[in-house]
Amino acid sequence: MSSDKNNSPASEQKVQRLFLALWPDDELRKHIKRSSKSLLRHGGGRPVALENIHITLVFLGNVDEHQQACIEQVANGAQCPIFSLKLDKAGHWPRPRVLWLGCKETPEPLKQLVSDLYRGINHCGIQLDSRPYQAHLTLMRKVNKPPADLTIEPIDWSLDRFVLVKSTTHPEGVKYSVIKEWPLLENQD
Repeated sequence: MSSDKNNSPASEQKVQRLFLALWPDDELRKHIKRSSKSLLRHGGGRPVALENIHITLVFLGNVDEHQQACIEQVANGAQCPIFSLKLDKAGHWPRPRVLWLGCKETPEPLKQLVSDLYRGINHCGIQLDSRPYQAHLTLMRKVNKPPADLTIEPIDWSLDRFVLVKSTTHPEGVKYSVIKEWPLLENQD
């Protein structure tokens, strides 16, 4: 009787494509879309679906159940206070052909949250991106030529949580689903 390694429980582990993110509510998403209309009008790109708008904290990639449990433990230990973010800068990255919104000044609590998550997740057996973190929200993909005017009316975003998101590819596009969330800490003044 031969044993088939492919039938072992370890090989049957479910793998999901995951990332940790700041996830706007529907009202803020609509406000972002309205405020960035002039940026999106120039054409030559594919706008991100309204329900997929977010800011990635940590891209995790394909993650198995054990790694996901480790990631959730790290997130459980996050000690980040509630903070505000100002989306007041638009830009275009020619290499990935992305039009984005970001911050002129990244809030200190956001920098600390990302740093803490990276430090903890490094122990979960996941290879993380080594480039410096740049908070951004992707507005449009496959942009060959950005708009001449990248001016945007600042958008204030009050943050009280972060989430774990599953990315699933379908023939009609990518769908993101929040699978868990963590509240940020109330200010203890």
